[in-house]
Amino acid sequence: MVFVMLTTTGWTAVHRPEGGTPLRAAALSAWSQARIGGRPVPPADASARTVARFFDGLDGAQRARLADGYPLVVGNLDGVPAATRYRANRLGLEQAGLVEAARGRDVALAPADRLTATRRAHRFASLAEPGRQILAFDPTGGGLVAEVFGDLDRARRVSVVVPGVDTDAITFERTQRRFTAPVGMAESLYGAQRAAAPDSRTAVIAWAGYSAPAGVGVDAATGRMAFEGAVRLKSLTTALPGDSTVALFCHSYGSVVCGVAAHELPRRVTDVVVAGSPGMRASNVAGLRASARIWATRDEGDWIADVPHLEFGGLGHGADPVSAEFGARLLSSAMARTHTGYFEPGTDSVDNFAKIGTGAFGSVVCATGDDACRDGISGAETAGRA
Repeated sequence: MVFVMLTTTGWTAVHRPEGGTPLRAAALSAWSQARIGGRPVPPADASARTVARFFDGLDGAQRARLADGYPLVVGNLDGVPAATRYRANRLGLEQAGLVEAARGRDVALAPADRLTATRRAHRFASLAEPGRQILAFDPTGGGLVAEVFGDLDRARRVSVVVPGVDTDAITFERTQRRFTAPVGMAESLYGAQRAAAPDSRTAVIAWAGYSAPAGVGVDAATGRMAFEGAVRLKSLTTALPGDSTVALFCHSYGSVVCGVAAHELPRRVTDVVVAGSPGMRASNVAGLRASARIWATRDEGDWIADVPHLEFGGLGHGADPVSAEFGARLLSSAMARTHTGYFEPGTDSVDNFAKIGTGAFGSVVCATGDDACRDGISGAETAGRA
């Protein structure tokens, strides 16, 4: 019965074939034998703390040598200084772009595969442009990418955009319907933060750092990919430089990732905001066991409201985060218009996101038209924008 309900509301099976290159696998193999200054490098799966301690002991030239020699490893290691990761990922994107360009001309491949390779080559070239700050890049499969807007090292407050289904390297940014893609979402949020608090030291990360479901299929109706993504999200937020506080802005299936991760996130994550959520794999805020404040919003025209908010046999993601019983702080999303409009400039939703991201809680607009969503936030927190 649950499967029939999910099917009739659009959560049907969608298959996305694996693509990409073996570059990352080759890089990992080489990294496992690497040494610098007479010392072996840390394993690629080492904790962010271990990685940070190792790189802190290197000089600038040594960091650059590792970034240049092993870009597809160094660029994805949480704990590596941001500037070193930017350098590594620019090189990794250039390498992967050459491979994809060659695949795009390979007549032995099916036309559809050649077209995909060409699109990936164009995307990688765009991401490798000077001035872009790519914090993570892995071309394996659909591809994982994260980009920083602002100065991550100096930021006192960091916002992370966690997107939902159909997110991969190609869809990481779009020219049309720009604000439905992670880059557009993050740019819009960063612009709104700069407008709301121009003197605030903030940074925004567009984080497509997990393998998202393709379409509203069975993968989107289960938690498998969310559990994998939650591990990566915890690592990211733990490894961010300095002592900045962190707010997560989780859209659609991204809210499932945030819900699964909630109880293990570091205390620096002070706010988790979900928009257009199918559920957070908990029956209420208390069930998340999170130290962060939980905020939720949904536009009246969002089709996600018709998805069954239940969980049975691994299908579905549980209670509706905007229901009164769930207990989240409910934000206005006026003008958002449908499931993909929450980050559109001029909407209540992105304005509210910017206020939360800069700590201006006193001016957040609640969905109920009163002060209910701001209850219990201290004056010090409300005033804090540094």
